[in-house]
Amino acid sequence: MESSNQLIAYLMGIDTHQEPVVYMRQDCQVCRSEGFGASSRIGVSSSQESIIASLNIVYGDIVPEGHVGLSTIAMARLGVAPGDDLFVHHAPYIDSLSLVRRKVFGHTLDNEELASIVADISDHRYSDVEIACFLSSCAGGRLNTREIIGLTRAMVNCGERLSWKGVDRVFDKHCIGGLPGNRTTPLVVSIVSAAGLVMPKTSSRAITSPAGTADTMEALTTVDLPLADIRRVVNKTGACLAWGGAINLSPADDLLIRIERALDIDGEGQLVASVLSKKIAAGSTHVVIDIPVGDTAKVRSHAEAERLVSLFTEVGEACGLQVRCVVTDGSRPVGAGIGPVEEARDVMGVLNADPMAPEDLRARAVLLAAHVFDMADNAGLEAGKAWAETLLENGEAFAQFKRIVKAQGGLKSLGSARFRHKELASSSGRVVSIDNRRLARLAKLAGAPANPTAGLRLLANVGDTVKVGEPLYELLSDTTGEQDYALAYRASEPHIFTIEAES
Repeated sequence: MESSNQLIAYLMGIDTHQEPVVYMRQDCQVCRSEGFGASSRIGVSSSQESIIASLNIVYGDIVPEGHVGLSTIAMARLGVAPGDDLFVHHAPYIDSLSLVRRKVFGHTLDNEELASIVADISDHRYSDVEIACFLSSCAGGRLNTREIIGLTRAMVNCGERLSWKGVDRVFDKHCIGGLPGNRTTPLVVSIVSAAGLVMPKTSSRAITSPAGTADTMEALTTVDLPLADIRRVVNKTGACLAWGGAINLSPADDLLIRIERALDIDGEGQLVASVLSKKIAAGSTHVVIDIPVGDTAKVRSHAEAERLVSLFTEVGEACGLQVRCVVTDGSRPVGAGIGPVEEARDVMGVLNADPMAPEDLRARAVLLAAHVFDMADNAGLEAGKAWAETLLENGEAFAQFKRIVKAQGGLKSLGSARFRHKELASSSGRVVSIDNRRLARLAKLAGAPANPTAGLRLLANVGDTVKVGEPLYELLSDTTGEQDYALAYRASEPHIFTIEAES
């Protein structure tokens, strides 16, 4: 590398999330001589590491002369400190981007081509815009089954893969989402592992919802566990409830999820590959997948659900994973809490046999646990339900949950939102429907999941009878700005709840 391209590292103190960004003066000689412009992709190398970063041009003395400014993630990935020497150069050509362009124009990709794309994404060689291009080219049913299998395998191969010595069968459970409040995973893990089955559950954070399992569990305990701690927790309790992003399981998936969240998309092929790659990487052998179906759920028709059942089953079989899909009612929210802390309250209520705990959440958890038990012993769903009910009623599931939480760092106290607004019914009658998507968006605009205490608490659900002026839900926010933002959305979308007068 040319010594004339040497600059001094300067920490900008700017959080650019996971995309490295560098900042160069508009009069920087390196910038001029190399022909770099704003938004160029450039290479930056330290004595030990190299990255590809997006370039921002700055004016004045924001960056000292002879320095190159680095975002926080750029500094971390280079492993340098302010004042260290860096070399700035043209970014290497990324061959796999030509494959993304092929996909944009409707061509199919083989296993090797998909592996090349995933490897480059995992190695942080793609910009956010390039990742968004790949995701968009795959959305809308543009991946065939063979491509989904290839994508799944590629995502597994780019990260760590767990194995559990002395354990023949490792169980898991996943819901594809789209149903506010449907926080069954902590309950199923507690029930199933209380019965002696091994369930090392690693979950993602929310993509398009107000909370994911990792977000909800983080309100209750530590979920950001390194691999050694996950092994310790599972060896001690037979289960865990951790965030998968901390342990390099299918790391490309975490990068893809971050962009999916920004785009608010969750394509069919990417969904299947994302879910199954995490299960395979976690060492699972048997997985139950909950697919809620409803007019305002993520999956809107039974035909679409059957398509997903076929994909999950076929891709799972091709990758050596036994998959059972359970198509459930997605016509209404589940539980009462929406948002990390409020969903955690519901989970604790069910485990603690609180008479005020949501019965629908409890029933769904029992059903899904029964399917896990049936996969394990083939004794039938009714026997599985009875076993799950017993473990909840006698407190063994709650005791197991407390063992898991203690092993992960202990139980946290749940906070409360600073600002609360009760939304009142404008007419009397029966609640005949609730728009899941709009309700979820309302909770997100209130601040969930970034603010764990934000979201909402349902005070009425489908089938309930309400009178004019009675509360339908309570909106929860941590700032007045977020509360106002959510209320403005509510005013523009008045039909989240549909109430029909009773004759």
